[in-house]
Amino acid sequence: MAFGNGVDEGMKVQGDINVTPLVDVCLVLLIIFMVVTPMLQQGVDVLLPLGPHAEKKPGEESDLVISIRQDGSVFLRRNWIPDEDLTRFLKAEYDENPGRAVLLKADARLEFGKVREVMRKATEAQFRQVAILTESQAAR
Repeated sequence: MAFGNGVDEGMKVQGDINVTPLVDVCLVLLIIFMVVTPMLQQGVDVLLPLGPHAEKKPGEESDLVISIRQDGSVFLRRNWIPDEDLTRFLKAEYDENPGRAVLLKADARLEFGKVREVMRKATEAQFRQVAILTESQAAR
């Protein structure tokens, strides 16, 4: 036989916090950040050279990103382009949108001759704004 104070035991107020919804929300946010973060980077991942005066410049979404890996392979956005077809692809990109800038992401371990060749092909395609991206020395 049980004695009580007349209040139903299921109706009592609990004093502890239920953390399950908080953990669920944090896991969903973590998954969202893990999915979105790789999409923020344009072009192929390369080790950028260090620059003492590297500044964050506002880029436009229409900017054309050309990446050059350490092995010398050239990527237009994320698509590999053979060296002999690069001028033709750049000319087609220029004809599509002539006012945009070219952002060149060259690997720091790459010889500069390859970078100079890609810059020359970009100017042959009539692009007037060609920039080389660097990473700030303070960032590393």
